[in-house]
Amino acid sequence: MPRKSSRRFFLKQSTLAGVGLWVYGGVAAAASTSPNEKLNVAFVGTANQARFSIGSMQSEYTVAVCDIDDNFLDKAVSDFPQARRFNDFRKMLDEMHKDVDAVVVATPDHIHAPASMMAIKLGKHVYCEKPLTHSVHEARALAREAARMKVATQMGTQIHAGGNYRRVVEIVQSGAIGKVREVHTWAGRAWGGGNRPKETPPTPAHIHWDLWLGPAPERPYHPTYLPANWRKWWDFGGGNIADMACHHMDLPFWALGLRHPTTVETEGPPVHAETCPLGLIAHYEFPARGDQPPVKLHWYDGDKIPTEIHGIKTSGGGNLFVGERGMMAADYGSYKLYPESDFADFKPPAPTIANSIGHHKEWVEACKTGAATTCNFDYSGALTEAVLLGNVAYRTGKKIEWDAAKMRATNCPDANQYIQREYRKGWAV
Repeated sequence: MPRKSSRRFFLKQSTLAGVGLWVYGGVAAAASTSPNEKLNVAFVGTANQARFSIGSMQSEYTVAVCDIDDNFLDKAVSDFPQARRFNDFRKMLDEMHKDVDAVVVATPDHIHAPASMMAIKLGKHVYCEKPLTHSVHEARALAREAARMKVATQMGTQIHAGGNYRRVVEIVQSGAIGKVREVHTWAGRAWGGGNRPKETPPTPAHIHWDLWLGPAPERPYHPTYLPANWRKWWDFGGGNIADMACHHMDLPFWALGLRHPTTVETEGPPVHAETCPLGLIAHYEFPARGDQPPVKLHWYDGDKIPTEIHGIKTSGGGNLFVGERGMMAADYGSYKLYPESDFADFKPPAPTIANSIGHHKEWVEACKTGAATTCNFDYSGALTEAVLLGNVAYRTGKKIEWDAAKMRATNCPDANQYIQREYRKGWAV
């Protein structure tokens, strides 16, 4: 892990230490303008997925770490002894905003928007894990604020940086399988089921439970929620589709230039008030784009994944593009064209999409130079909106007709409660 501080932070630290004080906020930090200067980065979340981001950001300087789990925080501070530690990201950003260039948010979904929005409003560059937000409204709000503040953003769909995704996009866009009107996307996770626990064990001393709840409604602590099972609870996550669709639907969004669906309807078990379904099918209709025809995209997860689609066996997670002249199956690391006999001599087009320098590094370079990122909040915000509309349609039990410009389901006023959530006092976006 890096030990050497950036020049700005080191000089300030040394000056304040020299007079026996540790005061933040007294000296404004200049914007990072040199590509060779390290970014001062603050991390919201330090364990599990956050450790991957921390490991991917070793080229920069960690000035602050925040976590609601003191055990995780102890580990982070041992790796970065120069960093200040916090349990509350609001306090961290309030006290250290003049010493922070960029913020990485790697927390449960319900914290993504509050932490990211506060950082953006302070003019900080933001990297946030997928899904970008917990609600449809939050995704649009983050994208708009990021554009207004002109900050560099990136959603953590790391597979977007992979070479295979780029080659698939090139082949689809080359017209090799003809115009695509139908896509099937699937992923095998199963976050869902169960009821709220009745037991109310004491909160462990190292867990700051109220801060973990953040904007979510109050409820007693229970170990079932941590570290990852929160994904199956509506108050904190969005089940399988929220967990994995931003990775897999990213590919057709990119290849076909998709953005906002016009309708969404779902198939699944009866809706549970507290927990997500163990399996869900979501049907999206996207409008024509330029010379590209309308597209129907079908999402399957958990126990609702068919064993095969159009004769192509499904496994793990992936996509099947159905074109006028053939089909293409693709996952994270491979692709295959069908019918195989028709594509026996197929040669892919010459690469037109440059290989990524790395998903995190793209963002770091954007922070320093203003370069573009491939999963900025405009692109990933629209992707997240579409993904989460699957849950909106499921919870309403209706096929919703979506007016993206007005952010409302025109035929279903009941959807509003799921499009924009309520927040506990002090946590609103």
